[in-house]
Amino acid sequence: MKTCLLIAGGRLDKTFAGLFCKTNSFDKLIAVDSGLKAVKELGLIPDMVVGDFDSVELDILEEFRKIPYIIWDIHDPEKNETDTELALRKAAAWGCTQITLLGATGGRFDHMLANVFLLYGCLQRGIEACMIDRQNKIFLIEEEYHFFRKNQWGKYISFLPLLGKIEGITLEGFCYPLTDYTLDVASSRCISNELSGEEGKIRFTSGIAICVESKDETADNWTG
Repeated sequence: MKTCLLIAGGRLDKTFAGLFCKTNSFDKLIAVDSGLKAVKELGLIPDMVVGDFDSVELDILEEFRKIPYIIWDIHDPEKNETDTELALRKAAAWGCTQITLLGATGGRFDHMLANVFLLYGCLQRGIEACMIDRQNKIFLIEEEYHFFRKNQWGKYISFLPLLGKIEGITLEGFCYPLTDYTLDVASSRCISNELSGEEGKIRFTSGIAICVESKDETADNWTG
């Protein structure tokens, strides 16, 4: 498995991000446009920088330009794709099968929502991709997924439909179980569920589920 970390220009808790980068390793690191500032603050060196650089300070660009092995993928600001979409394409072209996005949440809601839908493109390519921040881990599920308490990002597990309704949902090992339930796009039925034991499972017959593992802002700081 070839892994990649993308650091985008959304809101980023530097304390959390620093600890996350210290406790996790990746084969490739891509800085996405203004995410280059966060990369600098975290003391990291990217393998590639992708973007139009319309929101990056000139001195930061000049500093990283001096590093010869960084690949620069530069685009015109007037383009059809976001910088994050272009970066995901580069990671896929590198053969990465697991992609983690930092800085893809917070900030502008339109960018954050678009990033959730970009996860679907990864799913179609057979790439395991997720967006994370201090409170949330966001990823997509197709057909079936197993959860283990020891690996949970937070206390709560929520499910939302990505493309129309999700049919035949069965939840096992959850505080609020379901059997052959259809989740419509206009429903909040599957928000804030919890595991009842050490593990649980979701399975369904059709649809794509957005899964959010989360915890309240007042919960203890993330530590692993």
